[in-house]
Amino acid sequence: MEIMRVVRDLVTTKRNFWLAAKSLRVVEDYAGNLQVALDPIGCKPGDFVITIGISAARIAAGNPNITTDMTIGGIIDHWSEEQWRS
Repeated sequence: MEIMRVVRDLVTTKRNFWLAAKSLRVVEDYAGNLQVALDPIGCKPGDFVITIGISAARIAAGNPNITTDMTIGGIIDHWSEEQWRS
């Protein structure tokens, strides 16, 4: 698991069958690297989140058939930019 920040929504016009009705978010790690994460919980830009990666991401998405390697597992209630960068 990793702490990341949601940067923005990701809108796509065509998707894999298993991703058809799923929300996608662009997330940023502490170093500024961007990745795409499946969002089954409804995050908004600016939220700090816990991401789940690799094969556990499919389980966290609620269906092992979903083709994802990163899923948002929770929104962090109390976290600051200073804690994130240190």
